Amino acid sequence: MQRDTPLASSPSLASGLRAFASVGSFIRGSPIGAAGGAIALVMLLTAALATVIAPQDPYKINYDALFAPPGARFLLGSDEFGRDVLSRVIYGARISLYVAVLAVALGQAGGAVFGVISGYFGGRTDMLIQRVMDTFMSLPALVLALAIVAALGPSVNNVVLAIGIVQVPRAARVMRSAALTVRSNQYVEAARAVGCTHGRVLLQHVLPNCTAPFIIIATAALGIAILTEGSLSFLGLGTPPPTPSWGSMLSGAGLQYAEKAPWLGIFPGLAMTLAVFGFNLLGDALRDAFDPRMRQR
Repeated sequence: MQRDTPLASSPSLASGLRAFASVGSFIRGSPIGAAGGAIALVMLLTAALATVIAPQDPYKINYDALFAPPGARFLLGSDEFGRDVLSRVIYGARISLYVAVLAVALGQAGGAVFGVISGYFGGRTDMLIQRVMDTFMSLPALVLALAIVAALGPSVNNVVLAIGIVQVPRAARVMRSAALTVRSNQYVEAARAVGCTHGRVLLQHVLPNCTAPFIIIATAALGIAILTEGSLSFLGLGTPPPTPSWGSMLSGAGLQYAEKAPWLGIFPGLAMTLAVFGFNLLGDALRDAFDPRMRQR
C-alpha cells in the first residue's frame, strides 16, 4: 500500500508552499512591484506597531525643546510644542492608513456591487445606474469629498465616508466592464440554462471571476485615498488636532513655520510620498500580473 507523503497529507502545507512559490514568482517577474509591496508592508507594520516603534509620546509637550532641530534627542526634530516629529509621523501613519484602507474597502465594495449588477442585468438597470455614476463623476473628486465633509463635519469617520463615496463611481465603471465580459462566457449561459437564479449566478460565477480587476483598482486606490485624506486635512477638514496625521502636520506647523523649522513639513511629506509611491508601484505590478494583454508585451 502506497503511503501518503507529508506534503500530500498536509493540505495547509501544500497551499502554503504554493503561495510561497507564487510570491517568489511575482518578485522575480516584477522586482519594482515587489519593492512597492515591501514599502506598503513596512507602512502597514509601522501603523500597526506604532506604540512599540515610536520613541516618545507623540502628544507629550516639552516646553524646553521648542523647534529643536533633528538630533540625538529628537531624531526628526520637534514641533512648536516640543513634540517629537518622528513619533507623530509614525502615529500619523495609523490615521492615514486607517482612513485609506476603510475608505477603499467601502468605496470599492460599493462600486463592485453597483458595477456587477449594472453589467450583468444590462438594459434599464444598467442605464439608470450608469447615469447616477455619471452624475457623481462629473464633479471633481476632491470637490465632492470637500462638500461631503463640510456637510457632515470634520472627523475621521466622516473623512472615510467622503473618500469612500468618491471612489464608488470609478470602481463601478471598472467592475461593470469586467461583468460584461464574464456575462458573455459559456459557463454563465450554462448556469442560466439549468435554472440557476440570478443571485446564484452572480455570487458563484460572475463575482469570483471579477476579483482580478477588483484587486488591481483597490490597490491603486489606496494611494489616491492617502492623498485625498492629506488634502482634506491640509484644508482643515480632516483629522482634528491634536491627533497626528500627515496632512494636518503639513497644513499646521509645517506650513506656518516652513522657513523657521522646515523639518516639520519635510518628513510628513516624505512619509506620504513614500506610501503613495509604494501602493502605486504595487498596483501597477498587479495590473501587469493579472492582465493577459500586459503579459504579452
